[in-house]
Amino acid sequence: MKIFIKFDFTTLSTRFIDDKMTELGIKYQMLNFGEIEFLEKVPEDKLQAFDHILDDYGIEKIENQKVILAQKMKDAIIDMVLNANDTINVKSSVYLSDKLGHSYGYLSNLFSEVTYTSVENFIILQRIEYAKSLMINTDLSLTEIAFKLQYSSVAHLSTQFKNTTGITPTTFQRIITKRRELNTNKNE
Repeated sequence: MKIFIKFDFTTLSTRFIDDKMTELGIKYQMLNFGEIEFLEKVPEDKLQAFDHILDDYGIEKIENQKVILAQKMKDAIIDMVLNANDTINVKSSVYLSDKLGHSYGYLSNLFSEVTYTSVENFIILQRIEYAKSLMINTDLSLTEIAFKLQYSSVAHLSTQFKNTTGITPTTFQRIITKRRELNTNKNE
């Protein structure tokens, strides 16, 4: 039997942080997603323990303001891509400006400076990764995936997919099908 799980990373992350802060006895408040304010002076040993916990889970503490804003942009873009069907089709530049409270020009320049890639390229990469995930984990057709990711057409999705991965979505689906068949035959 196989089941599919949709993660709400915001809720998951918030609960994780709350559990770990409670374990360590650290009083804090969550200001925004990924932004924590300590409500009292935290002893160095507790800060080190918290850092160690974060490291164990592959979570990085960020202290540079530009890097923090670039990470917030990444989080907002991933949220925008994963929830494309749930939101009104709005330009990503408007979405990011509204969500982060800065002009898109400033955000775009900062993002490129910190990540060495453009916002547009990062959005395309996230959309293609999500498309691949949908192809692997669901029975949605390419038309349904294109619609879910708010592509104007399957051809547009296919072009971006091939430009990003080097193969067409149909070829990718064939590879996935072949791997499933091999795994099924191996397990019999």
